[in-house]
Amino acid sequence: MAIKCPELLVSLGCSMNNTLTAKERAYLGLVKELPCSVCDSQSGSEAHHVKQHAQYTAIALCVDCHRNPLLGIHGQKRAWAIQKMDEIDALNVTIQRVIELLKK
Repeated sequence: MAIKCPELLVSLGCSMNNTLTAKERAYLGLVKELPCSVCDSQSGSEAHHVKQHAQYTAIALCVDCHRNPLLGIHGQKRAWAIQKMDEIDALNVTIQRVIELLKK
């Protein structure tokens, strides 16, 4: 069963055509439980998508490595440069950690 954008939001101009299946929502929940895949911060993660609407390309990132104007992937990427990482490297770390989490 897919979770859809509520009718009220659609009437207000919500352009979300990205409905999530229960499995996708569960996967994103696992990703958000992980430490940051770039700096290993345990402060809680957000799901950064390497490709929009491709839920299984989500990377676990802390707020700084995700949205910080200097450090983050959506900014100058300085944290990424310090760690010598790109999105594929971080995705690899995320996938490894999801697999480890599922083994428990």
